[in-house]
Amino acid sequence: MPRLARSVLFCIVISLLAYPSANAQQSLLPIPDRLVVLTIDDGTKTDITQVAPVLKRYGFGGTFYVTDGLRSIKRQDDALTWGDIRELNSERFEIGNHTENHPDVRTLSKEQFIAELNGIEERCKKNGIPVPTTFAYPGWQFNIKSAQVLLEKGYSFARRGVAPEFPDKGWGARGPIYDPAKDNPLLIPTTGYAGPKWGMNDLIWAIDQAKGGKIAVLAFHGVPYPRAPWVSTPPKVFESYMKYLHDQGCIVISLRDLAKYVQPANVSHVPLQQPKGSYRSLLSAEPKPSVQPKP
Repeated sequence: MPRLARSVLFCIVISLLAYPSANAQQSLLPIPDRLVVLTIDDGTKTDITQVAPVLKRYGFGGTFYVTDGLRSIKRQDDALTWGDIRELNSERFEIGNHTENHPDVRTLSKEQFIAELNGIEERCKKNGIPVPTTFAYPGWQFNIKSAQVLLEKGYSFARRGVAPEFPDKGWGARGPIYDPAKDNPLLIPTTGYAGPKWGMNDLIWAIDQAKGGKIAVLAFHGVPYPRAPWVSTPPKVFESYMKYLHDQGCIVISLRDLAKYVQPANVSHVPLQQPKGSYRSLLSAEPKPSVQPKP
């Protein structure tokens, strides 16, 4: 190869290595209006009996965040088996990491958090399921230290709750619209999570925000979730929410599929810093009294 050609090739290779984020940016699709990320937490039996059939009917994607914890709430009769999880994976839904035991990650050492992540990763490997690349913070609780662990572990995206920007009394709430230009990929806010105090008007509000490069991120739990009524959604209500998304022409994807539109954490230019706000989440990993709040 002539010396000039070798020099040109060398310069091209160096530029690709020096500016990976620029090259990644060029390959991203433009973010369409009404783009929705759909997430379902905790790994309850209704993921496969109620949620997945509705999503398949409408051609929607989604992420099922699984954990072997919360046994006092799910018990044996309301917990996904790993056979169920394999089936969800075979139907091309994303299986995400929600930790092995559903702890408040803020209370864990780095080593303890890694062990929680590895627990689900190893179970996925043994069951022929891709190792998760996205994460949902249990009970919405997060801090920068835990996000840094996710970055070191190679996670692409992680979803938090609605706080600190929006108030959260623990029975469903509105939250910030996800702005990839401002929100780090490991601190993606929830635009709305379903519960007795979150309904169709809140869903409409969330979808109305999903424009101009911003994305609505929705979180559900059991459909229904008898022993966790504060995040329960009746099946007919869930169906009505999904029908609305379909009728509005929403593109509904998993958190993993954000990589088509947004730079993942390892090449993101958005700083990994604490979101600004004064509210805190009151949703807890521990059971609450099975009494719904007064209207």
